[in-house]
Amino acid sequence: MSSPYAEKPWLKRYDEGIPEAVDVPDYPLHHFLEEAARNYPDNTAVIFKGRRISYRQLNAYTDAVAAGLAANGFKKGDRAVIYMPNTPQFIISYFGILKAGGIAIATNPLYTERELEHQLSDCGAETVFVMSRFYPQLKTVQSKRHTQVKRVIVTNVKEYFPAHLNILFTLLKEKKEGDRVQLESGDMWFQDFLAQGSRAPKPNVTVTGDDIALLQYTGGTTGLAKGAVGLHRSLVSNALSLQTWIDWEPGKEGFLAAIPFFHVYGMITAMVFSISVAGQQIVIVNPRDQKDLLSSINKYQPAIFPGVPALYNAINRNPDVAAGKYNIRSIRACISGSAPLLLETKRRFEELTGGTLVEGFGMTETFVATHANPIKGENREGSIGLPIPNVECRILDVDDGVTEMPVGEEGEMVIKSPSVMQGYWKKDAETKNSLRDGWLYSGDIGKMDEDGYFYITDRKKDMIIAGGYNIYPREVEEVLMTHPAVVEVSVAGVKDAYRGETVKAWVVKKEGDATTEEEIIEWSKGQLAKYKYPRLVEFRDELPKTTVGKVLKRELRKQHEEAQKKEA
Repeated sequence: MSSPYAEKPWLKRYDEGIPEAVDVPDYPLHHFLEEAARNYPDNTAVIFKGRRISYRQLNAYTDAVAAGLAANGFKKGDRAVIYMPNTPQFIISYFGILKAGGIAIATNPLYTERELEHQLSDCGAETVFVMSRFYPQLKTVQSKRHTQVKRVIVTNVKEYFPAHLNILFTLLKEKKEGDRVQLESGDMWFQDFLAQGSRAPKPNVTVTGDDIALLQYTGGTTGLAKGAVGLHRSLVSNALSLQTWIDWEPGKEGFLAAIPFFHVYGMITAMVFSISVAGQQIVIVNPRDQKDLLSSINKYQPAIFPGVPALYNAINRNPDVAAGKYNIRSIRACISGSAPLLLETKRRFEELTGGTLVEGFGMTETFVATHANPIKGENREGSIGLPIPNVECRILDVDDGVTEMPVGEEGEMVIKSPSVMQGYWKKDAETKNSLRDGWLYSGDIGKMDEDGYFYITDRKKDMIIAGGYNIYPREVEEVLMTHPAVVEVSVAGVKDAYRGETVKAWVVKKEGDATTEEEIIEWSKGQLAKYKYPRLVEFRDELPKTTVGKVLKRELRKQHEEAQKKEA
């Protein structure tokens, strides 16, 4: 009996001209930037607050970073952390690290000291490129001596502003926003580092597709972030696969780079994809600043806009968009990821833009996209779409992890692709559990229909996706358990109109304790990143459990939903 997955029914649903697979050349990720600079040197690579940076300039800046690193003793295989939001400095640092033969690690600026310390100590980075507003927290963590950080390069957000904005920011906002800092001895300003690098020789290093480019940190059921190891060819493969899915013209496409580069989704579908086709990326430092976001679309007219449902939904609900104050009709193609895309969000956004918004799917461990609905073909409601070129996918029995499930029946989704990670950094047991015989076990429960469209129906790991961020309940639970009033806790995601899901904690507290639910929430803000702390806390005398003592999270979610219906 033939396998329904081996037959790849999804290929028949591909848009015309899309291949089953693409060749993955043996070149490093920064080859894309060097080719763009060679073929389109004067084209705009980056627009930031009105400032334009050409491909010639961007390539030269990244060369300077690479040379500066080498001049300071940085060697092939060394790790360097980028600790900043979407800015030209992020892009420059990222590709400079790769050109030096280094391994890039993108850090979430929302991390607390505890989270930052774990990541820095785990990856063993000696170098950090940091935005000045995050410099004090970095120095606090560095002083704890649990990290190997010894080289800190600091940049101010204003450095690539146009001249008039730079002056205004300096006068009105720099001190208020926390961007004005005094560097400690030994640390360097970014522009001084670039100047040093521009006078230094290029690194004598050869980087191939089989070298490590990236450690991208993701959560896990243990509550500790794990570094997914990405080779250059893994990232090159995903960029080339994305190129087949969306129509584009070399040197002519505009990308709205609003989703965070520190998240692998923004890193690949916005930053890397744009450079791979010599496009221009309009870099948005804060996607929640709707005025900046919409003004940028109106002024620069991007065609490609990767995003998350919460971002599209915010645009849909913006009264100025409804009033026609912004021209957003340039948007042609959008792939939505990180959370389920509601049909109403898709329909409204397509009405407003005239473009196509399709749902896709990817994981940190696959760098990034593995599935997407066709841009021109049929989009099926609730489906994450079809496996994109170079991707194989199967649904296996949850219990044995081997038996293929029939079409339409649920099981664990497993994925094989050149873009799949090599494993988790220094975590052999977790790697063996997730990677088996070349297949990545996703932890997601899903099914495939007869035409090869895939659907995610549950999450094996109970992961919460709020506003596009992945949140692991175990990590939140472990933090809440350190509160002196908490005896027992369970954390799960509950439906939220704006974030898709939000974090709720059910807490059993010490008998007679007077701590309020609001106080628990307020306390947790200082312990967890902004997107992780519970927005809702409910005190319980006890938590529902199985006969073996496992908390029934589904029962808690069900009770929450029933209570919400009664209140409505």
